Amino acid sequence: MTPRDPITHLPTHEVFNMPPHMGDQDLWGDDRALRHWTLQQGGAGHTDHLADVGRLTGLDNTFELANQANRHGPELQAYDRHGMRINAVEFHPAYHDLMDLAVSNKVHNFAWHNEGNAGHLGQSVLTYMFSQPEGGVMCPMAMTYSVVPSLRMAPAIADEWVPRILSTRYDRRDIPVTEKTGATIGMFMTEKQGGSDVRANTTMARPDGEGYLLTGHKFFCSAPMCDAFLVLANTEGMGISCFLVPRWRPDGSRNNLFIQRMKDKLGNKSNASTEMEFHDTWGVMVGDEGRGIRTIIEMVTGNRLYCAMSSAGIMRQALVQALHHTTHRSAFQKRLIQQPLMQNVLADMAIEVEAALALGLRVAQAMDSMDDPPEAALARIGTAVAKYWNTKRCPSLVVEALECHGGPGYVEESIMPRLYREAPLNSIWEGSGNVMGLDVLRAIGREPEAILAFMAEVEQARGNHPNLDRAIDDLRDELANSDGIEGRMRMITEMMALTLQGALLTSQGNSAVADAFCASRLAPRYRGAFGTLPKGLDLDTILSRALPA
Repeated sequence: MTPRDPITHLPTHEVFNMPPHMGDQDLWGDDRALRHWTLQQGGAGHTDHLADVGRLTGLDNTFELANQANRHGPELQAYDRHGMRINAVEFHPAYHDLMDLAVSNKVHNFAWHNEGNAGHLGQSVLTYMFSQPEGGVMCPMAMTYSVVPSLRMAPAIADEWVPRILSTRYDRRDIPVTEKTGATIGMFMTEKQGGSDVRANTTMARPDGEGYLLTGHKFFCSAPMCDAFLVLANTEGMGISCFLVPRWRPDGSRNNLFIQRMKDKLGNKSNASTEMEFHDTWGVMVGDEGRGIRTIIEMVTGNRLYCAMSSAGIMRQALVQALHHTTHRSAFQKRLIQQPLMQNVLADMAIEVEAALALGLRVAQAMDSMDDPPEAALARIGTAVAKYWNTKRCPSLVVEALECHGGPGYVEESIMPRLYREAPLNSIWEGSGNVMGLDVLRAIGREPEAILAFMAEVEQARGNHPNLDRAIDDLRDELANSDGIEGRMRMITEMMALTLQGALLTSQGNSAVADAFCASRLAPRYRGAFGTLPKGLDLDTILSRALPA
């Protein structure tokens, strides 16, 4: 008997009708939809690497490391034993093991190792897979991946830092980056009084030789043990500028990054989030003075794609857990998965997961084609659309998957509570739903080529399904009506997401999944609850496609 084998005979009863321990998963090989959409969007050249990472990331040991890292969260070590201020955070060994696994497999830099060769697509698949066992480690992975375009706006800084980002060696030591074998980079933007309105920031930066000294307070500083951070601060008379602030100064002394406290968050427990004071904190300007928001938005774009794909990954793992439970649990003389209403619920969730995956990977493909103007335009508006919709659908799907387990899904020995706590995060990080809607509106107003590219994309699928044709027409009508459009932008962004998902599924996807999507999400009476698929759909095929291979 292995340690994982259940005790089947107790003094009072025999244990039966309980699902077995799932054990190892293969997050690539077991996911038919993932393999299909990766190939559809041009990722055939990366399948060997993705298969290796999917196998390693799906190991039972990886999920247990995630469990340990979340149960034993980071601790603030403001001072060392000699009384010296070090502003450090101490992590459980499991966290470092996960960081090593991610870094060594290019979860933080795959796109930049494969520029011009479906790099963002591969990056997005890695995000989708690694987000299934663990979300906290993915915060520094996402920021390190996303920072490269911003750094390249300052070539001298990029020459110094990008090679460190491209390293695949995880170096946990808190020492000057010049002595390390690799680096990660974070981002500190928000302050108490402004939140998403970063123009309300009050942190100031004044020139100091070849750099600047920053003074102020940052309210959300996640992954504070990164080697450097992009920070927004005001310069005299010029407004918001962007700065690279390292943990250590060039002279080898510690930079003035004074961690005030750790945030006690709802989820994302393995990741440290802090409040931080800057007092004459040294940094160098990235990009043009007074153009800090424009500089850092290059980083935000990549993080928004990350949010869309991370949410899709969380949904996939929630579905996998529900499928496992219902396959091995019986009620009323049938397996739960054989019960008609449960089949409807599970198939409905499977459709949502695949639609989220297709949407995110299509945007990633567009990001890989930024030299093509229509694709670049689609990428600009598509990141906001995908970020909005995937992150909105994730919490409700996780709740439904948890309900499939009944009471056992509500106890901490299950992964479901962790997925539940993680599910809302991506809708808040890098812009809430309202910010995404306003970004879509801004793209429509300032970049008319963006909405033209979007509509051209969905029009290619006209004729595939009557409900899709109607959805395209309804979207055109909404966009043509500018009266009170700002207050309608959530609805319009949702319509854009659903229409693009329908276009992708009917043009490139599985017919059973596509038919069910159009018959539900694009039907006039759809209200969004799972388990409300109309009759006449091929649920067996949908479930077979979703079940681990």
